[in-house]
Amino acid sequence: MTVTVFIRYQLDPFKRAMFEEYSRNWLRIIPKCGGDLIGYWMPHEGTNNIAYALICFDSLASYESYRARLRLAKAMLLAYVSPRSQTLRGEIMLTPADKRAAFRKLHEAGCFIIPNPFDVGSAKALQHLGFKALASTSAGFAWTIGKADNRVTVDDVCDHLTAICAAVDIPVNADFEDGFAHEPDKVAVNVGRAVKTGVAGLSIEDYTGDAAKPLFDRALAVERIQAARQAIDADKSGVLLTGRCEAFLRGVKDLDLLIDRLTAYAEAGADCLYAPGIATKEEISAVVRAVHPKPVNLLVGAAGPSLADAGSLGVRRISVGGALARMAWAGVMKAAKEMAEQGTFGEFANGYPGGELNKMLMFK
Repeated sequence: MTVTVFIRYQLDPFKRAMFEEYSRNWLRIIPKCGGDLIGYWMPHEGTNNIAYALICFDSLASYESYRARLRLAKAMLLAYVSPRSQTLRGEIMLTPADKRAAFRKLHEAGCFIIPNPFDVGSAKALQHLGFKALASTSAGFAWTIGKADNRVTVDDVCDHLTAICAAVDIPVNADFEDGFAHEPDKVAVNVGRAVKTGVAGLSIEDYTGDAAKPLFDRALAVERIQAARQAIDADKSGVLLTGRCEAFLRGVKDLDLLIDRLTAYAEAGADCLYAPGIATKEEISAVVRAVHPKPVNLLVGAAGPSLADAGSLGVRRISVGGALARMAWAGVMKAAKEMAEQGTFGEFANGYPGGELNKMLMFK
């Protein structure tokens, strides 16, 4: 069911120029918050203090998502209305501090999905769909620049994070891998660089990159979390730190070891805890209980609990890792193989409409 919102403005007749500027600002704001702005009509014949706007939504759910986005962004308007109205100023332009405060707020209650875009376009698309926060994906990003996962440089990642954070008005959490260093002091330096990209959060993992010995020694792993915490606190950035234990993901299926490390990372200063690879209700519940009251991130990269089910287990947020990137690659590879092997182009019929993409990405 299409929903059309009809807005009537009562203007201060001496501030028409300000209303024109206000209108131009909202030409950018409304589309990036998910609305289809049909147009503004300035004071009609016979008046000098009335104007109208029409905004269209494809469903009531889209309209509610739009309203939530505006609340999250703390949108502020230019002063244009009669003196009885509150005087506000500006347009949606969140600072890193705003995004970090909003991100922390999301971790206080409930459960939310934090999907993982792999480039600027996918980040803007996910924002358009109404997600309240995003997380980068090391694998998904690496594939976009022709590299394997865990083969990108800290320069590559910081450039990527800067671009993503600048492109969206919602918080971004960084998959910052192992901090791109083994030594705690070097981890701290790189975390300092990540903070400057504008991220609202970042994770540090304990994977060594060596399959023969996949996890850093416990003491060193804890020191690395402490170093990340100190780097974040050094400029009072408010970035949310996630401590990530890779044990299950790297074949070390020892729940006691996993919980011991996560609790140690929490004590070392991690704000959120993350154990990719846990999957059963028993494993998830055990981790949630062990680190309570700190929030837990759950990875759902394939089949997994729903948002409601994860929330009932006490999970605070759900990320999807490289899953969206793999879905995109699935479409590319299926169509490419058809061309290469059959010389036909049937898969193109399943592509997302270009006009819809253009419309969605026209505005920041």
